[in-house]
Amino acid sequence: MKVPDAILSIAPYVPGKPITALARELGVRHAIKLASNENPLGPSPLALKALQEILSELNRYPDGGGYELVGKLSEKFAVSPEQIVLGAGSDDIIAMLTRALLMPGDEAVMPKPSFLMYDIMVRSASARSVRVPLKSLAIDLDEMAAGVNDKTRMIFLTNPNNPTGTSISKDDFERFLNSVPAEVVVIVDEAYIEFVRDPACMKSIRYIQNDRAVVVLRTFSKAYGLAGLRVGYGLMPEAIAALLHRVRQPFNVNSLSQAAAAAALEDNGFLEKTLEVVHAGLDFIDRSLADMQIRHFPTQANFLLVDVETDADEVYAVLLRKGVIVRSMRSYGYPQYIRVSAGLPEENERFVEALGEVLRP
Repeated sequence: MKVPDAILSIAPYVPGKPITALARELGVRHAIKLASNENPLGPSPLALKALQEILSELNRYPDGGGYELVGKLSEKFAVSPEQIVLGAGSDDIIAMLTRALLMPGDEAVMPKPSFLMYDIMVRSASARSVRVPLKSLAIDLDEMAAGVNDKTRMIFLTNPNNPTGTSISKDDFERFLNSVPAEVVVIVDEAYIEFVRDPACMKSIRYIQNDRAVVVLRTFSKAYGLAGLRVGYGLMPEAIAALLHRVRQPFNVNSLSQAAAAAALEDNGFLEKTLEVVHAGLDFIDRSLADMQIRHFPTQANFLLVDVETDADEVYAVLLRKGVIVRSMRSYGYPQYIRVSAGLPEENERFVEALGEVLRP
């Protein structure tokens, strides 16, 4: 079997360890998972109700166009349905973008580090990733613009950025947008946008209505608590959406995901409660780490980046044995950092206590 070199060069994506795997591998019971930036409250009650109502229809194929969910997104964001593409998570839409827009030898500019799937999908298309290092943990927009050349077809921005939690301001984004060629597609991944507290943070939906090729990616996996159902969406110019529909699998978002997402979108009370719990959790962890003199960084997302000043993989492994699952940032290029998601109050307390035992015994 002959495999393309571009595929062989890709390191597989390693997700956060599931709680069930920890129990199976190490015999650890009652573990808590703060590794994957999930919603600590679980799914929306309205989403659960919608799931129950559709179970008897699972013998039917899903609505390939996602009529109900697309309609609600169209109304919420005041865009036409033709500007919306649904995906099995926003990474599904990333894959569509790279399949539709990249050819071998093309280039895509992206931050380093950021969401690992940008690089994986670009390289899967036999294109080249131009990875621009962060500056003080923030996306360096000047260097990103400097990385654009006549081979550049797309640019990935993450706002807020994963894993650093930094955000891009409206003024900085507009300067950046005006500095790159109009034909280059600018993809803004806003997976964590609901958690932002900084009023200066840019929200890119307004830019898809102008003549620039801006694509906005969002997800129901984080704030809406539907990570297990894998549903996201992209908002973009109609011409780009039409291209993505040419390569989109016909039933890429299943019936359960569509129904749950449509219901969750209307559960404003659940979203408000989520933000309240997450922000309180972040503030608690922030104060606790400061009291222990453990270096960490401000965030606009639902997670914190923590400098453990030693091998992050070793800290991760010790925390695992204590039943606390976090994420080592070695694969992101930060071998002494871990990332921790805000959880329920008791989970946050358990993390702080366990980390203190590891770093301040």
